[in-house]
Order: sequence, then C-alpha cells, then structure tokens
Amino acid sequence: MPDKKIVCLAVDDEPPALEVLKKYITSVQSLELAATCEDAVEAINFLQTHPVDLMFLDIKMPELLGTDFVRTLKNPPKVIFTTAYRKYAVEGFELDAVDFLLKPISFDRFLKAVNKVMHASLNASTPINNENDHKKEGDGSIYFRSDRRMVKVLLDDILYIESVKDYVKVVTVTQTILTKRPISSLEEDLPKEKFIRIHRSFIVSLNKIESYTYDLIWIGKSELPVSRMYRHEVENVLK
Repeated sequence: MPDKKIVCLAVDDEPPALEVLKKYITSVQSLELAATCEDAVEAINFLQTHPVDLMFLDIKMPELLGTDFVRTLKNPPKVIFTTAYRKYAVEGFELDAVDFLLKPISFDRFLKAVNKVMHASLNASTPINNENDHKKEGDGSIYFRSDRRMVKVLLDDILYIESVKDYVKVVTVTQTILTKRPISSLEEDLPKEKFIRIHRSFIVSLNKIESYTYDLIWIGKSELPVSRMYRHEVENVLK
C-alpha cells in the first residue's frame, strides 16, 4: 500500500454497530476514520465537502436504503456493505461493492474485506502499458492479528507460512507471527505470482526458495515437505 492512509466513512443507524466499526477501523494503521454518520442524508452532506476513499455502509436504514444511497452518488467511493440481512447481498454486489459483511461482524472478516481494498489500491497504483509514467510500487503489505495487535508484514519479507491447527505461523526474515486464521483463507489473499502452496500445511514464497528436490524445498535453514497433492503444480512453477 502507498503511505497515504485510506480515509473511511462509517454509516449505520445503529450506534452499537457504529462503535464496532469505529473500533475496527482505528485499530488498523492504514485506515483513517473521517467520520461516522447515522443515516444516508447525513452521509450525503458529509461527502459534499469531505471526500473519502472507503465507505462502510449499512443497507437497511430509515429514509434511504444504503443501496439506493450509493446510486445517488456520481463518483462513489469504494463501498463495503454491512447488514444483518443476507438477502441484500446480491444487490450490493451488483453495485460493485468491494465486499459484504454480515452482522455481527467479526474482526477477522472485517480485516479480510479491508485487505481486498488494500490489494485493489496497490494494483491501481501500478501503471500498465505506459512507458512515460514512473512505476509506483506500493509496500505490498498484509496485516495479521497477533497478541491483540495488528502487525504489518511486507509480502516480500515472508519466507513461508505454516498451518498449526487453528492457527498459521507466518515466518519472515525478521520475526515469526502466530495468528488465528485458516491457511486456506490466507492463501486467497496472497498474490499467486509470489506464493505457492506446497503442502496442506505450507505456503512458501517463490523468491525465497534456495533449492528443491522432488519432495522437499529449502528456504534458509528450513526443510519443507512437498506433498503429492501439490507436487505437479510445484514442479511446473519451479521449472
């Protein structure tokens, strides 16, 4: 991600839901909470003088539904819909929403949605097919919850990731982080050109592989197994 923070607006007619969003947003270093609004009319007035990058928007609100509110905006920010009603999900995605969070919202699910925005912003900051533009590289980071803190990790610093029961162990060049998350969920958030699954319990950074055989990969002093399930794909990529 670029150094610039993602400016957020939270809109919900339920004060407890706003408090949850406020707590989550302020706990992520790359997010900045601009304001909270209790209805769409208040949000419209705010957006007229305060542009934002990302809006957490409840759908079922008095006076104006969140989905109808988005339709009134000429240049809407990125939107993550929040609601207690699953039936609104399809309509939300038809409006090109980044994600759809079903209440009560867990922090892990919130973070997954935010990571989508971060990855989209990273891709947008990298010009393609324009030789006259300077290529802007984002820091390519991802956040992990560990010891009640959000820890920022650069993707290029990750050596490998190991599944340990309900947790994953993220081994980097400088530290090891243990976070509660399924490895399959984390795999979805990692760029395919940089990481590869080699075993039901291991994902490795392609750039950090030092040597390999038919069934083993070495990264630094670590010897990691390649399972039969992933062997064919690993061989194709490494060749």
